Amino acid sequence: MKTKDIAYIALMAASISIIAPLSIPVGEIPISLATFMIMFTSSWLGWKKGVMATALYILLGCIGLPVFAGYKSGFVTLFGMTGGYIIGYLALAFFTGLKVEKSWFKIINMILGTIVLYIIGTIWFMFLTKMDLMASLMSCVIPFLIGDALKIICAYLLTLKLKGVQ
Repeated sequence: MKTKDIAYIALMAASISIIAPLSIPVGEIPISLATFMIMFTSSWLGWKKGVMATALYILLGCIGLPVFAGYKSGFVTLFGMTGGYIIGYLALAFFTGLKVEKSWFKIINMILGTIVLYIIGTIWFMFLTKMDLMASLMSCVIPFLIGDALKIICAYLLTLKLKGVQ
């Protein structure tokens, strides 16, 4: 790995860490810009660097830096209600960063990654709360669909704007 790659990974992990804590509390699962930053990072840098930047962001939160939504941190947060989503960020980064021939397929990757994120996070939430599927979807997915669609569009447009910059 080149020094430039390490610098981009560190830069994007830092960017995720700065943006992700900004959140709007909506029940147990807050609205956060973490998904936007992770989709942008992986779409721009590719899945390997995107997953590495995301893993570094998660590690920073686990060791106590307040980088998770609502300026939370630590293993308590990782193993709490939002933990499935935090772990699911790795899947989001992977699917979003997959190489595609046509640039508009990046949107498909972002949608696929978001679906996998919802699945991992909702199953985790159901396990912790003992809520049924419909109640969990009403808490963890439905309120976020429009916002996540907007994040996908913005991440895609920003990626297009920075295409070729690296």
